[in-house]
Amino acid sequence: MTAKSFEQMLNELPIRLLHRLAQDRISRHFRMGKRRLIQCLLQQPLESRTAVEEELANLFLSLPPPRTSKHPTSHSQPPPSSRKRHDRSLPVSDPLPLEPTLSMDSLLDGIGVPPPQPFRPDAWQVEAVSSLDNGDVIVSVPTGSGKTYVAVEATKRTMEKECTVIYTSPLKALSNTKFMEFSQLFGSENVGILTGDRRDNAQASLLIMTTEILRNLLYDAASGEIDVRLNTLGLVIMDESQYLADPERGVVWEETIIFCPTQARLLLLSASIGNPEELVAWLSRIRPVPCQLISHRQRSVPLRGAYLHPTGKLTPLFKTKDIRQGQGYTFHPETKQLLAQYESDTLEGHRRNRRG
Repeated sequence: MTAKSFEQMLNELPIRLLHRLAQDRISRHFRMGKRRLIQCLLQQPLESRTAVEEELANLFLSLPPPRTSKHPTSHSQPPPSSRKRHDRSLPVSDPLPLEPTLSMDSLLDGIGVPPPQPFRPDAWQVEAVSSLDNGDVIVSVPTGSGKTYVAVEATKRTMEKECTVIYTSPLKALSNTKFMEFSQLFGSENVGILTGDRRDNAQASLLIMTTEILRNLLYDAASGEIDVRLNTLGLVIMDESQYLADPERGVVWEETIIFCPTQARLLLLSASIGNPEELVAWLSRIRPVPCQLISHRQRSVPLRGAYLHPTGKLTPLFKTKDIRQGQGYTFHPETKQLLAQYESDTLEGHRRNRRG
C-alpha cells in the first residue's frame, strides 16, 4: 500500500474507527481530533506499518457499502434555479415517514412539572452503586438520567463505613451548588468545601472541591506531606469527567486519577464521554482494581427543538416532536420557509452594502 493510498483511506475512515486503530499505538489518542490522529498514524514506524494497514483494510471491509442513487447520473445542465445563490437548498437528511404537520401546541404539550410519584431507582443506578463494591465505576448516561442519585447513594454507603468522600467538579460555581445540596442531605456538620477562595469545615467527612484542589492535595501526599483525610479516603467522585479530553485542563483529571490512593474507589460521572470503553481500559491498566462501565443512551427527558425567527415567529424545528438521534430528520415546513426568508434577506443586505 502506497503512502498516498494509506493516507486517503485514513481520511475516509470515521473518527471512532481511527481511535480504534490508534489504541495501544498512540498515547492519549482519545484527546486528539481527526487531523492529528491521521498525522500520528502516518508517522508510525515501519515495523508496525504493516499491522496498521492490515487492520485498516479489515475496518474498510466491515463498513457498510456507500449509498448510490436510484436514478442514473445525468450530464445535462442543472436547471437555472439551482444555480442561484439565494435558492440554495437547505441540508436535509434522509426523510422520515410522512407524518401530520406538527403544531406548536403539540410541540409544547407535556412541558412542565410532572405530578409527584414514588421514586424507584432504575436498574442501571442500582448496578452502578453495587459495582463500587468491586472496583471503580464510570457512569456515562444522558443529562437528566439520575447520575446524582448514584453519587448520593455511594456517598451514604462510604460514610457509613466511616470513610472520607471527596466530590470534585470543574467549576467553583458547581462546587458551591453541590455544597449547599449535600449540606441539606447529610447535615452541614458533615460537609465541607475547599476551593480557591473558600474553605469551610475542611475536616468534614464529605468534602466538595474543584479537581485542581484535589490534585494539589495528592501532590502534597506524593511528596511526603500525608493528609489524614487521604488515609481514610474511601470514595472519590469526579463530576463532569469529560474534562479529561480538555486540551488545557485534561491533564489535571489524568494526574488526579493516577495519584488517587489505591484504597479509594473512583466514580466518574459524565453525560458526554465519547469513548468510555477506552477510558475503562485505561483505568483498568493503571489502577489495582477493575473498572465497570455503566452506560446507556435513552433520555429520561426527551429533547425537542424549536426555531425562533428574528421577527419573533416561533415554529417547530423538525417535523417530529422529539429529536431522534441517529434516525434522520426533516425540517418543519414553516421553519424551512423562515430559514429561506432569512437567508434571502441576509444575502440581499450584503448586496446592498457592497453596492453602497
